[in-house]
Amino acid sequence: MNNLEEKTLHSEEIYSGKIITLELHEVELPNGKQSKREIVKHPGAVAIIALTEDNKMVMVEQYRKALERTIVEIPAGKLEKGEEPASCARRELEEETGYVCESLELISSFYTSPGFSDEIIHVFLATGLTKKENAAAMDEDEFVNLEELTLKEALQYVKEQKIYDAKTIYAVQYLQLQEALTTK
Repeated sequence: MNNLEEKTLHSEEIYSGKIITLELHEVELPNGKQSKREIVKHPGAVAIIALTEDNKMVMVEQYRKALERTIVEIPAGKLEKGEEPASCARRELEEETGYVCESLELISSFYTSPGFSDEIIHVFLATGLTKKENAAAMDEDEFVNLEELTLKEALQYVKEQKIYDAKTIYAVQYLQLQEALTTK
């Protein structure tokens, strides 16, 4: 055990839902004292930076109940049990936007909220987009509006808090960095 590790003494599942499971863990702290941790278990997710031929980001505007508002995001979705992230990214891109891609590259993976959740998100760059006529249908409880934004427009959306989630801000800043690196 390293000097920061918390040893789980007991864990209990409090809730199991369609997307998440909530567990309560009793832990022993590095100093020998005990504490409780509420942990959200999540199967993981993907997010897609989808770029059109004219270098616009394909985005979805979606109502987020937890926020009680709509925000504009990059396409994303939850991994199904046993599903590879790249397969999930292709599926979610088609379901949410109607686009399929020629090229799909993993950019990065990161934990969204490690203080209380094990959710990991895999961010992909999709290029060579083609709009599919008979695209896979969205989930029955999912409703989105499509938007295609230039980097400048996306940066303005961040300022206006229309883009307000970490994965999408990450995507916008990733593209901004790539642009800066190629113009040097």
